[in-house]
Amino acid sequence: MHFDRILGLLGEFGPYQRRIFFLICLVSVPGAFHKLAQVFLGASSDHWCAVPEWDNQDCTAWNLTDAECELAKKNASIPQSDGEGYDQCERYNVTGVSFHPGLDPRNLSVEGCLDGWVFDTSQYQTTIKTDFNLVCDRKSLSNLAQSVYFVGILIGSLVFGSLADWIGRTKTMYIALTLWLVASIAVAFSPSIEAYAIFRAFGGAGSYGTFLPAYVLGTEFVGPSKRVIAGIVGQIFFAIGLMMLAGIAYLVRAWRTLELVITVPILLFFLYIPILPESARWLINRGRHKEAEKIIRKVAKVNKKELPDVLFEDDEIDELKVKLKTERKLTVLDLFKTPNTAVKTINLMFNWCVNSLVYYGLSLSIPDLASNGYLAFFISGAIEIPAYLFAMVSIEKLGRRFNLSATMVIGGAACLGTIFIGPGIWQTVVAMIGKFCVAASFSIVYIYSAEIFPTPLRTAGMGICSMASRIGGILSPLILLLRDTWEPLPLVLFGGPSILAGLLALLLPETKGRSLPETVEEAEQFGRKRKPSALKNCKDQEENEMSGQVNKGFYKHSTNGTI
Repeated sequence: MHFDRILGLLGEFGPYQRRIFFLICLVSVPGAFHKLAQVFLGASSDHWCAVPEWDNQDCTAWNLTDAECELAKKNASIPQSDGEGYDQCERYNVTGVSFHPGLDPRNLSVEGCLDGWVFDTSQYQTTIKTDFNLVCDRKSLSNLAQSVYFVGILIGSLVFGSLADWIGRTKTMYIALTLWLVASIAVAFSPSIEAYAIFRAFGGAGSYGTFLPAYVLGTEFVGPSKRVIAGIVGQIFFAIGLMMLAGIAYLVRAWRTLELVITVPILLFFLYIPILPESARWLINRGRHKEAEKIIRKVAKVNKKELPDVLFEDDEIDELKVKLKTERKLTVLDLFKTPNTAVKTINLMFNWCVNSLVYYGLSLSIPDLASNGYLAFFISGAIEIPAYLFAMVSIEKLGRRFNLSATMVIGGAACLGTIFIGPGIWQTVVAMIGKFCVAASFSIVYIYSAEIFPTPLRTAGMGICSMASRIGGILSPLILLLRDTWEPLPLVLFGGPSILAGLLALLLPETKGRSLPETVEEAEQFGRKRKPSALKNCKDQEENEMSGQVNKGFYKHSTNGTI
């Protein structure tokens, strides 16, 4: 019996599946913690050069309070620019110069911060920037570390995705979970930015290596008609994780402690070992039907469903084994062997890449648009929930293509619009509109892609699109560095490609209400415009087939004496 038919007997989303899927969705919460923790771990603080020569200078002789004394020292040792405040990377050379409140430093030479920096700790007690001095000529290292993290996710998706198909979903999940836990603890004790980046990359690989097989396991127990809803629910848990991260970071202002706090929940997932079953679908595909049947009957018992005494006939099992041995394995290269399928694949890859680029670009930079970075980040996470719900409803009402195009274009326009709005509440509002749209488009393109790719290449197609998405994530922190060249440039590079991707989405075929392609040949014809003569021939053929079916029916009924 085909597994989708078994799911029909079990219930497509019965009590057992709901419990398992809820447990798996919880993995998204710490996944969100670690994926965007860099916003707070690497937050920027105001800073200026340290001047140890005057550290022990007492200001009581001038009747100055401690605060007034520190300000006087700062005015006498740190260059200032009109309207831009104190210089963050240079100081006056005060070696051998005695301090007094009336000192005019303009005649002194200027030098770099030879003795380190003083950081404003009013908002962040410590960050990787304060501990590793990631400022001035080293400030790009923080963004590079986040890019390395996304490289780790890319590698993790390739390694653990293949491993999950080889040894199973649950075993892969726990191997990756162990890597995630160990690497995250190591991050908290990193002695340098290089060690921090490497451990974060391993943590990223472990994080996605945990989520990927877990999510596949959950969806493989869900019936086809419920997978859209299940997918949206999983993304909502990720948004909840972002909201929780803002609250935790607000309470924990030291980055090493924060990293340990968001790592603790990972330990809880080891409790899943006796609870989560292996994927019955995977077991069947591996020819392990007895193990699969044991799990299926357990699901039926919990869901209070009746199953036939025999689920798998011996001849069906033998036929499957022969098929697995003799059938040619399709690869991702088959997506590019025919022109129409290749164009659609490239279009979808570009949309995935841009979605990830804009999503993480906005997520990493939104706290910089508001005076209260914690509140801004919380709102940016909260706004994803209505975005996902909107996407779930709108794609059923207006279709996939229009919604993907509209959300991408509006999101890109919002990015560009923030360039022309000064800092303040309205700039934040427009940025949130962009975040709403890109979150909605991300959920739409995921569902849309699965419907465009043919069944034999659906996993390969989603895999290569996911890889394109990781490339967007890798690029997003690097693009944010271009603010030093021209402040609005990152927003231009987020908004422009987003609008282009939205327009290109209009070239994709609509899948709402249509039968999905089951073969590579069907996928090549799916969405291809036919010539009028071809349409007429198809219409004539359909009419002839209908006529033949009527004649057959008439003959059958007339011979039975009913007509």
